[in-house]
Amino acid sequence: MRHAAALCFLLLFTTGALYAQEHQHGDHHDRGDLGEVHFPVSCNEQAKTDFENAVALLHDFWYAESEKAFQKVATDDPTCAMAYWGVAMSNYHPVWVPPSPAELGRGRSAAVKATSMDAKTDRERGYINAIAQFYKDTDTLNHRTRAKNYANAMARVHNQNPEDMEASIFYALSLLGTMDITDKSFAVQKEAASILTPLVSKAPNHPGIAHYIIHSFDYPGLAELALPAARAYARIAPASPHALHMPSHIFTRLGLWEESVQSNLASAAKAKEHVQQTIPGADSFDELHAMDYLEYAYLQLGNEQKAKEVRLQAAAIQKLDQNQFAAAYALAAIPARYALERQDWKGAAALQVKPEWFPWNQFPYAEAITHYAVGIGAARSNDLEKAKQAAARLGGIQTGLSTQDPYWAKQVEIQRQSVVAWITFAEGKKEEALALMRKAANLEDSTEKHAVSPGAIIPAHELVGAMLLEMDQKEKAVEEFKKSLATAPNRRNALRQTL
Repeated sequence: MRHAAALCFLLLFTTGALYAQEHQHGDHHDRGDLGEVHFPVSCNEQAKTDFENAVALLHDFWYAESEKAFQKVATDDPTCAMAYWGVAMSNYHPVWVPPSPAELGRGRSAAVKATSMDAKTDRERGYINAIAQFYKDTDTLNHRTRAKNYANAMARVHNQNPEDMEASIFYALSLLGTMDITDKSFAVQKEAASILTPLVSKAPNHPGIAHYIIHSFDYPGLAELALPAARAYARIAPASPHALHMPSHIFTRLGLWEESVQSNLASAAKAKEHVQQTIPGADSFDELHAMDYLEYAYLQLGNEQKAKEVRLQAAAIQKLDQNQFAAAYALAAIPARYALERQDWKGAAALQVKPEWFPWNQFPYAEAITHYAVGIGAARSNDLEKAKQAAARLGGIQTGLSTQDPYWAKQVEIQRQSVVAWITFAEGKKEEALALMRKAANLEDSTEKHAVSPGAIIPAHELVGAMLLEMDQKEKAVEEFKKSLATAPNRRNALRQTL
């Protein structure tokens, strides 16, 4: 059944590619190759054109640009309430992390403005009411509750406007904003995909459909179903750095390293081109995010020279267009991966939380990556005092996250347990250490990776396998490496131990 579904997606997207070749028209190119969006609104003619451009940007998660584009719509037509809907939508990032305080403030103001205006149709009032639910009671309701409130309101828009494709697409995205990525049934993700799949043949060049199918299936057991969407999305919206990058989520899930490299080289180049035009002297968080996936792919290919080049390029960054979560993750993950994947334990132990200018206090789960790398590296090079300090720092970060962000708290706890296990191993208590490391692996099995990451810095089962090798238990070690490969195919270090 899985292969049949994949074939169905392939046929649909092949048809879409042919359609794109035969129906290249001016409006498509005028929007800078962002894909084709049809979203009618009751605004003046100029505003209508700019509105669809802004929605295309929104579907590509190009949020800073979509916010500016919707503000232009408001300038085109000050009576266009949907322009402010768009500004509010640009500050809610469903499958990323919760909005920053500044984003929440801008989005809330826009939602209030849109609600206060006289939207001209029931359909438009439905869209506006839906996003208003996300920004309502921000002082008393947490992010997840408000995301569910938005999804429930979008369900009504979807049901009341069955011919409105955008209502279906945004409803599917709203569902993805409520998913629990520790739910191994992936029920929400599959529901979103079931809404999106029938739309492929109707709008083969729509950026949101391919994009959200990728997010729906960005998991080891489902990734094959998104492979046709992954290979289509970059062709649909080649002007978007994120559209060029997103296919690599699926390539990474399937261990297709060369395709991941090409995807992220294209994304990084497009992001660099854009930021040089808009913020000269800065680097792009989109480029940095692509570099994280590049680093991961190069290391799995065994191309240490290219991996080193990426590491040095990231270390040289002095200013970003946005100091946001994907940038934080990449800045920490790239040097950590470079040291740990190469088993450079002393190099890992010497890592520091850098660059100093970055606001790490806003992203403690990203800072934790560095302490994790230091802890593993120090424990495996017998610097137990430094390893214990790293474990203590991870414990402090985990405690701080436990009430505000349970998902990342669990990820940091996996890292802390792994460091403690290797400290215990270095102290000669090998059976106790193995039990601790297995506990960390079991905890990792109960969760899933976040969309920001190409994968764990080191999968916990690989660490169990490494520990078993140190204990001369080769057969049991191979079993652990195979468990790692089941969810992270073609990882170089695990693969070499199973051949």
